[in-house]
Amino acid sequence: MTNVIQKKFLGIITRRERWGLSWLGWLILVLAGLLMAILLLLNVQPFLAKTQRVNANILVVEGWIHEYAIRVAAEEFKAGSYQKIFTTGGPLMGTDGYANDFNTSANVGAELLTKVGVPDEFVQMVPSHIAGRDRTYRSAVALRDWFREHNVTVRSINVLTEDAHARRTQLLFQKAFGANVAVGIISVPDPDYDAKHWWRTSEGVREVLDEGIAYVYARIFFHPPEIFSEK
Repeated sequence: MTNVIQKKFLGIITRRERWGLSWLGWLILVLAGLLMAILLLLNVQPFLAKTQRVNANILVVEGWIHEYAIRVAAEEFKAGSYQKIFTTGGPLMGTDGYANDFNTSANVGAELLTKVGVPDEFVQMVPSHIAGRDRTYRSAVALRDWFREHNVTVRSINVLTEDAHARRTQLLFQKAFGANVAVGIISVPDPDYDAKHWWRTSEGVREVLDEGIAYVYARIFFHPPEIFSEK
């Protein structure tokens, strides 16, 4: 149908017919929006809390994780074909920046692993010395630099972390190590909420929303320099 245009006052003002949604069109649009919202509710937590192992003999554990996840890490190490388990993390939260290696989450994670039965000789802490923003990425860079300094050739690693933090952890470790290293990820479920109904508890809402926003930032807006080192 041809648009009808009416002009008045020497063409200064025009009146144009246009197409718009009917009540049925608005109903379909609203229902489609509700369907998308439901799909998001059902799938966002599994999307963030992914587990995707690769064939690797190195297990990396983020040192800040809670003791229930540390126990899972110990079981993973014993059950897999790992030769070494590395813990990462920077200065402890609430401290005034880096003081020494023992005041880092990497050291806390290493101590907890030995506490739950992993022999000392298989555990290596690799602390980050930088506090503040981008802690996961900086921890990954510290581990990458440690491998280079000790002439350790790495082709693949599995990183163990907690719950919805997993997809972002995998992304940032992959950014740090580059395309030549396969980065697997292992997510340990948070026992404080039901992952299938995460929106029913404040813990689940806080975890999923925080990590969802952080993942979008890491995926779209975080662009580390091509050459970055803690040194």
